[in-house]
Amino acid sequence: MKITKICCIGAGYVGGPTMAVIAQKCPHIQVTVVDLNEQRIKDWNDPNTENIPIYEPGLSEIVAEARGRNLFFSTEVEKAIDEAQVIFISVNTPTKTYGKGKGMAADLKYIELCARQIAKVAKQNKIVVEKSTLPVRTAEAIKSILDNTGNGVQFQILSNPEFLAEGTAVTDLLNPDRILIGGDTTPEGEEAINALVDVYANWVSKDKILTTNVWSSELSKLTANAFLAQRISSINAMSELCEKTGADVNEVAKAIGMDSRIGPKFLKASVGFGGSCFQKDILNLVYIAKSYGLNEVADYWEQVIIMNDHQKRRFSNKIVQTLYNTVADKKITFLGWAFKKDTNDTRESAAIYVADDLINEQAKIAVYDPKVSRNKMLSDLDYLETRTGEENSNALTILDDPYEACKEAHAIAILTEWDEFTTYDWQKIYDSMHKPAFLFDGRNILNAKELESIGFIYRGIGS
Repeated sequence: MKITKICCIGAGYVGGPTMAVIAQKCPHIQVTVVDLNEQRIKDWNDPNTENIPIYEPGLSEIVAEARGRNLFFSTEVEKAIDEAQVIFISVNTPTKTYGKGKGMAADLKYIELCARQIAKVAKQNKIVVEKSTLPVRTAEAIKSILDNTGNGVQFQILSNPEFLAEGTAVTDLLNPDRILIGGDTTPEGEEAINALVDVYANWVSKDKILTTNVWSSELSKLTANAFLAQRISSINAMSELCEKTGADVNEVAKAIGMDSRIGPKFLKASVGFGGSCFQKDILNLVYIAKSYGLNEVADYWEQVIIMNDHQKRRFSNKIVQTLYNTVADKKITFLGWAFKKDTNDTRESAAIYVADDLINEQAKIAVYDPKVSRNKMLSDLDYLETRTGEENSNALTILDDPYEACKEAHAIAILTEWDEFTTYDWQKIYDSMHKPAFLFDGRNILNAKELESIGFIYRGIGS
């Protein structure tokens, strides 16, 4: 089967960039990204591609090249489903906030709504591709819905998980470590797998395209994120021990990272990991393990989350204790709100939880982030439901100038590792602050000796 038309349901952090790169690399394929959120589609269609809703280095240039040629963003979901041979499902799968599995299981209501809509609309055979991160055996549920509510149409369900890191998503898409495609081992399943392999083969060498059964593919995504998160929690656990013993976590990380069996990646101690995937996927893994009665497996992976929550709380507690056990009415400046640099994504960002803790202590928070809007920051805090929206708005001041944000602050906390923070005139910032001037480097990106020579009381992670 030769693919000429692709539709992706969901214009978010996965669907938008992935489809943009497919469109750029496959000019012979028409790629339509659909979403019910009219404002989001309007933003993707903004004449100035610098204003598209997702910030990723290199993405606006790719959208500018392909949009209107063979890349389209639309709210006409049913039309796109009807015309496409391949339908990617890339909708949100948040952790459930209600019912059975609350706080752990993935909420699959949006996935099911997609499956029912595809079943209702489709008049020809379709390949349906899971792109959202999903619990194991979701494909089975999707197939059941499609086969039992469809119009006699044949569906093949493939699992094609994304392994993107936000901030480097475009690079990851253009030069992936691997492409993973899982499907049925039937002749029809093999044909569907090969059709998708041929799409990626336009720019990815075939030795990097792995094909598996659908269950292995689904579980591989959860496992990859669990292993990466585990490494972060492991080095963060050691950072606390380093602080007590006089060791330096950066030196420890370098020493163990030079062991070829361990390697240096994801060994950077910090205030804790965030993002849409790590916590959600591990909770999902924990829930699946518990549902099969594998309590020891569940407990093992849950500890990764417990350690991450502890690291965030420990950071906010350190600020309070260092500022003479009170931050009431003191101005604490946050540099960074995004969960990592080079993205405007704030989901599960450490900044949200540290801010929440400090506002509980009646601190006044000033924030500067180069890419995150005021509305997003306030909605992040409101989502926690710790206090009213008005109270959050009164406690949080968002500024467009980092020097203004730091002016008359009692302390500065670095929550995101934006490169620009290392280039600031720290003498100028020090001169504008209340003394003693405290600096809490939650990402260990600044030079401690230089800052201390200026006069800062510097506190990093793990030293």
